[in-house]
Amino acid sequence: MSTTPSKKGKQPEFNAAQESEFRALPFLVGQPGHLARRFHQIAVSIFCEEFARIDVTPVQYAILCAIHDQPGIDQVTLAGLVALDTSTSASVCARMEERGLVRRAQSGGDRRKKSLALTEAGRLLVRQSAECATRLNARVLAPLQIAEQETFMRLLERLVDMNNALSRAPYQAEAGAPHR
Repeated sequence: MSTTPSKKGKQPEFNAAQESEFRALPFLVGQPGHLARRFHQIAVSIFCEEFARIDVTPVQYAILCAIHDQPGIDQVTLAGLVALDTSTSASVCARMEERGLVRRAQSGGDRRKKSLALTEAGRLLVRQSAECATRLNARVLAPLQIAEQETFMRLLERLVDMNNALSRAPYQAEAGAPHR
């Protein structure tokens, strides 16, 4: 669906002309994968607007939040929790370490195993991003009524949960243990 560009923080209006434009490709728009990709594009675009002053990507934000919630987590477990492959997760963590946001340390006797913690700068960034995340969530869901937002989130969580095993990088509650 194309909408007229919006000013930051304002949700575009949806009108009948756009609805007919949206329906110009009925075969394509009837496919959940296409709609999921479009929704992802929209959500990332809004993320970039809301987090511009924070200077993090959606993947970096997810990793920072996971380390914030579980200080000392190892990189393999982190990758499973944020549904990334281990090499991507390690690469992102290394870049955030270079920025002074994350501290990586050898974990136990295994030189390959790294535990992660936020630095003071990383903790500050997570605190500063809370308002950005609130605005992001509000803007992404703004076209829906409150009850529709709750239904949408419940169904989206269910789809992600029930299809988790089909992902190339499934969510794992514990390292090596796929969730569903």
